[in-house]
Amino acid sequence: MSKLRTIAVWTGGTALLAATVIDTLAVIGRNLGFPILGSIELVQAAILVSGVFGLIFATAGDEHARVRILTDRIRGGRVGANLVGPVSMALFFAALLAGSVWLAADLWDGHELSEVLGVPWRVLRLIANLGLAACVVVALTPLFRRKQP
Repeated sequence: MSKLRTIAVWTGGTALLAATVIDTLAVIGRNLGFPILGSIELVQAAILVSGVFGLIFATAGDEHARVRILTDRIRGGRVGANLVGPVSMALFFAALLAGSVWLAADLWDGHELSEVLGVPWRVLRLIANLGLAACVVVALTPLFRRKQP
């Protein structure tokens, strides 16, 4: 495993573990009569980080769900079918990125903060946008790595 991949796996895994620990402590605290204020906001931020890394790795490893009913039966057009997958996935991520960038740009000067802890939403939007941009790039890389005969 490359050093960058190892760092990313640990970052995403730590974020997911942090979300689990925070939520577990929040549930225990509610049952004992000591609620942890802002736990939902912290879990949301941790899940965002974990989800971004998960999307990038699923895209890089070509591990997204796909329907192979048609592509397994195509003999001559398999090359075309193998091009449609990465391009359509990149277009999907690009559409999500366009909407997310639009929202981020529209609300950037709003200085939005979460209600309890004051978590800055602009930072979380930036993380999401960078992750979606990475997914677009990663989805298109198989098209450029094809070996020429």
